[in-house]
Amino acid sequence: MSQSHAVADTVAELALTGDLTRPARLTVPDLLAWPQHEADVSFECTTSGMRHHRFTGPLLHDVLSAAGPVFDPARRKDRLRFLIAVSGADGHHALLSWAEIDPDFGRAPVLLAATIDDTLLDRGGPQLVLPQDRCGARHISGINAIRVDGGYASWA
Repeated sequence: MSQSHAVADTVAELALTGDLTRPARLTVPDLLAWPQHEADVSFECTTSGMRHHRFTGPLLHDVLSAAGPVFDPARRKDRLRFLIAVSGADGHHALLSWAEIDPDFGRAPVLLAATIDDTLLDRGGPQLVLPQDRCGARHISGINAIRVDGGYASWA
């Protein structure tokens, strides 16, 4: 087996599922097809202190919008009921609201990082990066699943 074929076999995938018209399985090379954004991030980690990294990757909003969330785009408030659950291969989870990342609301520049400090994350998988967070608790390495859920309306 050639070296390039062996590397291709080890590329991590993440599954985009939930209330989407176009669910998908994506790799870091797939994420490189979107416009790339950079973020120099400093966050406090309880186990290793202050961490400083440079991340690049597409905005989470761009990737999820391309997957076709099933809200009515003409009704701005319809998207407010959507939640985004992000899971890492190590069992770490984070929950975000659509409003956090939506340009009409919070506009948080949340990244699906394809690189960290100029190193491609194709083997370990993309990372969830919230540059605005002081604490690194919502930073997720090795993302293997993102689920978009619009079921909040049924909770009321």
